[in-house]
Amino acid sequence: MKIDNSLPLEYSTEENSLKIFGFWIFLGAEIMLFATLFAGYFVLHGRTDGGPGVEIFEITPVLAETILLLTSSFVIGLGIHAMRLGKQKAMMTFFAITLLLGLGFLCVEIFEFIHYVHIGAGLQTSAFTAMLMTTLGTHGAHVTAGLFWGTFIILQVKKRGLTPATANKSFIFSLYWHFLDVVWIFIFSFIYLKGMIS
Repeated sequence: MKIDNSLPLEYSTEENSLKIFGFWIFLGAEIMLFATLFAGYFVLHGRTDGGPGVEIFEITPVLAETILLLTSSFVIGLGIHAMRLGKQKAMMTFFAITLLLGLGFLCVEIFEFIHYVHIGAGLQTSAFTAMLMTTLGTHGAHVTAGLFWGTFIILQVKKRGLTPATANKSFIFSLYWHFLDVVWIFIFSFIYLKGMIS
């Protein structure tokens, strides 16, 4: 395996570059998934069938979720920067903080879902609530998968150190996490914010 030391560690082999390119293609498919969910939500957001509508949105949990996820995206960026400087402990610490912030996001989202069900806005209440919970739940499931994935990354870096392989995996994970953050910005803007001001 030929290593190009003029490139960042995560790009330092041809295989690594191809893996990153392949992951960008995967993210393209993920964009289509979320675009379909958003399209479904926009079509069905007024179909409440006499049940609750956008008035169920509350600013406090939404702001908490947004702050947690935006902060986690910034922190994972610090982790990748530390990785490129060869600072393994700092990188692992930043990744761990990222995952804790992601866990905090999930806890708030679970609380929010419980609140929705409690006030009668469950998955089977109407087309609006079904599409809302499907969209939010799909994003939440991706965050959950990210928590497990990130944990495995930290364990691998701890065991094997910063190598072209572990750096590549870490960088690809950071792309995934940034993608989840971008999706959340769309959820915040076009579902929550639009619903609150309409």
